[in-house]
Amino acid sequence: MNGASYRRILVVLDLSEDSLPIGRHAAALAERLGAETELLHVVELLPVEPMAETLIATVRIEDELLEQARARLAELAAQLGLAGAPCWVESGNVKAEIVRVARKRQADLIVLGSRERHGMSILVNLTADTVLHAAPCDVLAVRVRRSGAPAAS
Repeated sequence: MNGASYRRILVVLDLSEDSLPIGRHAAALAERLGAETELLHVVELLPVEPMAETLIATVRIEDELLEQARARLAELAAQLGLAGAPCWVESGNVKAEIVRVARKRQADLIVLGSRERHGMSILVNLTADTVLHAAPCDVLAVRVRRSGAPAAS
């Protein structure tokens, strides 16, 4: 698929300090291409034992986490000049949800951050790697440095 055919860009943000530079990169690309931009954040919830009191407390915490994520994603959208863009907050396995939403929303391109890996982290299967191989469309990994700024090309 060539760049001219990108019409819907799904921007995956982890709500960290890296989200703003990744979002700016994606928004600038979308503007140049005349593409729609959609934002996605996935909250990966930890499984709990189904004990009554623990389960009720966990459900409240999960609801609170999802609500906080929605508010932060909307704030980022506004900072990026994308206040009208669809914002999705999903829960589940991060990698699986990114691929699922990309298929459902018929994304032509997924934009996400990729951090430098050192030491033992090189052996860990990271989100960008997994999404790259499972995605139904092209994937652009924006390299971010520890400072939070995208790496210079």
